[in-house]
Amino acid sequence: MSENRTSSLRLLLVYTAEGIAVICAATLAFLLRFDFSIPYTYVPALITGIIVWLPVKLISFRMLGMDRRWARYVSISDLLRLVVSNSAASFVALIVLLVAKVAVPRSVYCLDLLLMLCLTAGMRVTVRLFAETARRKSFSERRTRALIYGAGDAGVALLRDVRQNPTLGYDICGFVDDDPRKVGLVLHGVKVVATGAELVKATQKYAIEVALIAIPSCSGAQMKQILEQCATAGLRSKTIPGLADLIEKNGLARQIRDVAVEDLLGRTPVHLDQERISAKLNGRVILVTGAAGSIGSEVCRQIARFEPAAIVGFEIAESPLFHLQMELAREFPNVPFHAEIGSIQNGARLREVFERHQPSAVYHAAAYKHVPLMEAHLFEAVENNVFGTLNVLEQARLHGVAEFVMISSDKAVRPVNVMGATKRMAEILVRAMRPSDGRYVSVRFGNVLGSNGSVVPIFKDQIARGGPVTITHPEMRRFFMTIPEACQLVLQASTMGRGGEIFVLDMGEPVKIVDLARNLILLSGLRPEKDIAISFTGPRPGEKLFEELNEEAEGLLPTHHEKIRIFEGETKSSSEVERQLGRIRACCRERDGREVLELMQEVVPEYCPANGMARDAARVGY
Repeated sequence: MSENRTSSLRLLLVYTAEGIAVICAATLAFLLRFDFSIPYTYVPALITGIIVWLPVKLISFRMLGMDRRWARYVSISDLLRLVVSNSAASFVALIVLLVAKVAVPRSVYCLDLLLMLCLTAGMRVTVRLFAETARRKSFSERRTRALIYGAGDAGVALLRDVRQNPTLGYDICGFVDDDPRKVGLVLHGVKVVATGAELVKATQKYAIEVALIAIPSCSGAQMKQILEQCATAGLRSKTIPGLADLIEKNGLARQIRDVAVEDLLGRTPVHLDQERISAKLNGRVILVTGAAGSIGSEVCRQIARFEPAAIVGFEIAESPLFHLQMELAREFPNVPFHAEIGSIQNGARLREVFERHQPSAVYHAAAYKHVPLMEAHLFEAVENNVFGTLNVLEQARLHGVAEFVMISSDKAVRPVNVMGATKRMAEILVRAMRPSDGRYVSVRFGNVLGSNGSVVPIFKDQIARGGPVTITHPEMRRFFMTIPEACQLVLQASTMGRGGEIFVLDMGEPVKIVDLARNLILLSGLRPEKDIAISFTGPRPGEKLFEELNEEAEGLLPTHHEKIRIFEGETKSSSEVERQLGRIRACCRERDGREVLELMQEVVPEYCPANGMARDAARVGY
């Protein structure tokens, strides 16, 4: 009730102010026309004019919605709308007065329009100025002196948003831009004070504390350079989201965040064929194994966007699965999520889940992925990554699942470690065991930032402890992409092919791990080698210096998506694979590590175990 009363009062004030403006504009127009001495014979024309102008202009304001636009947020579009409203009202009033043969001088019409524009626009601008001043005074505590790095459209938009959100506590003292031609320009009252190369001087001159980076299309190399300049100037740095996020969200100031390591990759946004993905997922039951892991949980989130009939999350880790269930219930309340505890090594449990939910598609993300741990646990890696995958495949075939997608790894290419060899065996399994009428594929990609076991959280912890940051080798390189990007491309790949393909995701250029470590140190506001030391410990068991996404001898075929290619490799018959797996299973029961390794090399001839692996495998209870 009080809200309606407040709204009615506001409208009354708006119409009263507009009405006074109409009367003042008309009177002042006559005064200016007659040098501030209106002849007695023109007084009736003035009164008649006011009687006509008042309702016509108020109706025009109402029709163009000016009464519903808050003056405290007046913008250029509102002022243009004022021009249209006043011009239309003046034209209608002119016609009425001419038809009525009211003796209003022609110059008065022009003067009235100009005065009305000045009064109505002036009132709104004044209200906005008072509102912004009042907001600043209400948050008069210590404000952080900041520069906006980037004097483009995003920088100007950020300045405007920061001014409208004083609770953020930023005092914008100037712009910085790498284009020297912009230095000296004034944008919305704020000067472009320096180029990036002059950031140190600008920081000292204006006592700057933080740089707000407003370049949403910034490449990884550009972001690294900016971070180095900020570190040299002793500035903290924050940024705004990339272009894809700006499209989906409103306002920049509320999205200011710390620069993340993902910003340094310079990855371009993923373009998805939404219709094809929706046709595969919408209204269907989707099962995700390893659902609470870093990849599996993101796959669930991405799938939920397409409104499936239900998502079945199969996971052995109880607590992460519970948290994922709570998150999806909150973010996607209309998508049922069935949390199912179990291990892919348990075929009976898998059968129960498939019989209960009858999924139409399976995304198989469950796997042991940590390379050094799997080097020390050969049997566990084989039983989970190979025979666990076989269990899921068998249940999918038995229950008529038409779509099956296995998440693979770049470590499956010419593997030198147990993890990579088992993932390559899983790829061979999917290809050999697929039903004739099913689309069963694998998707291969490299490291994802922020995933479980990623170097990023390890490096962050070492930096927080004061260092050193430990790296195995100065030439160690890896492919990286973000978890959402990887999972979106997995969904896209699942719509392609006829079955049996191994899809390879475009990972861009490999990143040197030492460069990643240096960038993380910069993101922490510290200087590599000066504040935080970097030390090299030597490669761990089973590690390559360089990872690959395909063998040189294997062909890669393009697809209609620029970031997905098809990998062509050897095809084994299902009978041959079953025979080889039967022998491996028997050796696992007997805990014969040496024989398991030899049989794995028979399945994956390119597998070359790391030095000492065969010796270690011969140990009892390996």
